[in-house]
Amino acid sequence: MLSGYAKMGMVKPTKKLFDKMPEKDVVSWNTMVFGFAQCGNMKTATEFFHLMPAKNPVSWTSLIAGYARQGQGHRALQLFARMMAFRIRPDQFTFSSCLCACASIASLKHGKQVHAYMTRMNFRPNAIVVSSLIDMYAKCGCLDAGRLVFDATSVKKDVVLWNTMLSALAQHGRGEEAIRMVDEMICSGVKPNRITLIILLHACSHSGLVQEGLRVFESMTLSHGVVPDQEHYACLVDILGRAGDFDNLINQLQKLPCEPNEQILSALLGVCAIHGNMELGKTAAEQLMKLEPQSPAAYVLLSSIHATLGKWDSAEQFRELMEKRQVKKEQGISWIEQQNNLHTFTVSEQLAGHHEEEEEEEEDVPSSPID
Repeated sequence: MLSGYAKMGMVKPTKKLFDKMPEKDVVSWNTMVFGFAQCGNMKTATEFFHLMPAKNPVSWTSLIAGYARQGQGHRALQLFARMMAFRIRPDQFTFSSCLCACASIASLKHGKQVHAYMTRMNFRPNAIVVSSLIDMYAKCGCLDAGRLVFDATSVKKDVVLWNTMLSALAQHGRGEEAIRMVDEMICSGVKPNRITLIILLHACSHSGLVQEGLRVFESMTLSHGVVPDQEHYACLVDILGRAGDFDNLINQLQKLPCEPNEQILSALLGVCAIHGNMELGKTAAEQLMKLEPQSPAAYVLLSSIHATLGKWDSAEQFRELMEKRQVKKEQGISWIEQQNNLHTFTVSEQLAGHHEEEEEEEEDVPSSPID
């Protein structure tokens, strides 16, 4: 019951139930930290963490994982540094969470330090940690290092591990290499799943491999036993739309067994913005606004289409309509390493260093969290 309340973010009932417990062991304390971190209430999770009379690796890892999930990689790494200072041995979940934190802020320096620490302590990573390593290197711009990790691992390569490496190739526009890797995957006895094919379609899209992408899509059911769903169709829209093949795109959408969802409409809007296809873009935007009235995508992309065509007044009108309807666009956040410290700042170019819900004093990430 305690865990359920905490995971749902019900602060008052959870605290009330916790306070009534006659004896509070480390498991009950960890339940509070893990539950609140799981639902994204990092403030309450941190409060319970600091109140704990005794902490174990689960306590530290629960909080680190929570910060990593919430996109607060710098906080996760600060906590990991403190964990190391207390000589608490990290586990598989700790390393996976730390590597995700490094990937989220594209901090190659800290990612390499975590990897080096694993090597020094002769740590044997499981498939999840290996996947996290590959993802970290790929997102930090070191695809070749990620490939080395994939090739050298002694861990059995399951579909998740293959998909992680394929995703890394797709991110870097290596579509032809991704296609070859799927063949390797099949030869090794691992069957591609629906996620594999989504990744492969993304790889074709980002590499401009239109015909290859069409072949993948059209052979999904026959070759791999996967029936295309809305996500696969969204990828196909992106492939054909980027190539400007709107006739084929519309023809494929007519085969869709149900009404297009937000993913497909957003993809359609995106390619219309690239090519300035006003008529189709307007239709897609109207449908998207009906499905998701508070989604900023339709307003932003319609504004972009008008701007591309030089219709600046119309572009501004959509921005104003967005404000009038109180549709909020997610603010972009960037990171910069400066004098061995990590700072966050928004597109308004105001150095933040603090998250809104972290108004209390906070340290910068140490340049060497692992010694």
